[in-house]
Amino acid sequence: MSNDFTPWQRTAHGANLLDTTGAPGVTIFEEITGLANKHNALNLGQGFPDAEGPEAIRQIALDSIAEGANQYAPGSGIPALRHAIADHQRRFYGLDLDPETQVVVTTGATEAIAAAILAFVGPGDEVVTFEPYYDSYAAMIGLANAKHNVVQLELPDFQPDLAKLRAAVTDNTRMIILNNPHNPTGSVFGDDVLNEIIALAHKHDCIILSDEVYEHLTFGLSHVPVSTLPDGFERTITISSAGKSFSFTGWKVGWATGPEKLITGVRTVKQFLTYSSGPAFQPAVAQALSLPDNFFQQFAASLSHTCGLLADSLEESGIPVFRPRGTYFLVADVSQLGYQDATDLARLLPERLGVAAIPMSVFVHPENRQAYSSLLRFAFCKKESVIIEAAHRLRGLSELAR
Repeated sequence: MSNDFTPWQRTAHGANLLDTTGAPGVTIFEEITGLANKHNALNLGQGFPDAEGPEAIRQIALDSIAEGANQYAPGSGIPALRHAIADHQRRFYGLDLDPETQVVVTTGATEAIAAAILAFVGPGDEVVTFEPYYDSYAAMIGLANAKHNVVQLELPDFQPDLAKLRAAVTDNTRMIILNNPHNPTGSVFGDDVLNEIIALAHKHDCIILSDEVYEHLTFGLSHVPVSTLPDGFERTITISSAGKSFSFTGWKVGWATGPEKLITGVRTVKQFLTYSSGPAFQPAVAQALSLPDNFFQQFAASLSHTCGLLADSLEESGIPVFRPRGTYFLVADVSQLGYQDATDLARLLPERLGVAAIPMSVFVHPENRQAYSSLLRFAFCKKESVIIEAAHRLRGLSELAR
């Protein structure tokens, strides 16, 4: 990265958004979405649901607007939501949080990620993430002028080699970023990985940033927050949001929880980013967090079902699928169709088959793209009818074989 880059260029460079001249280029997300719109394709590239969240929760937001919840909310979030977040963490994970000092509400998980990185990471610090990675991490690491080190997730189950993880974390590491369940691979990390991260954080005196926005979207297993494991809480900032758990991605209501000294840092930076947001949405999210267990179970089961429909169709077409254990996404290997670079196929799919997907190589450092070049990511967080139609269309993949 050029030493002449401005902060915005460092941000864009970190997220692979600059061309070889240092100017902003058209991202593959923009390109594929444009092709999907042009050809009226089913867009399985974008990771947001096409169904609304619970009507009763939406009504609370509408009522809140009518009743005057239209001015600034408290910077840390309304008390009802902070208490609801603390109650949620106790109910599901046995964590006992002080809603006054250990919880902060943010403008989506994205702001929580930004505030946490900017609060604790500075120029020359090192940050370790798993690769492939959610691009927001790389962008914020770039903005902080820190060094982004990666530990590659290895096929077939997208788990890290623990020896390589140990080698990546050093005394120069300021933060380890964990995304579990993991976007974009759909993997869920085992206790061995989580415990190793905790041990390394203590050994090298660094912070764990645990992005758990898909915490309720696991298939056949329960989510384990790293903060619930021995010695994990004291070094961990945990992030989640209403977007994924309740299908309210546009509301942008997220939160960070953890020890007071860490949340104080997040809150301090956050107040100079958005200060506050979503005064009408926050009461609705507070109520959503108290929904009965069967809501969360049924939502996860519904996603597992649409995932299975899509995975079955791809496998019947001869395309190997890495079936996820959580999230909105599944990964398919298109090398058997003759595509060593899945980007080429991604550009053909909207016009030829009427489906859009995203190549996995956009979620990695440029020098590591070869390891993931034949992989495509499909989002299955869509209505069953959409997934059934997409599955039908994708049976024509053999026609695109080289």
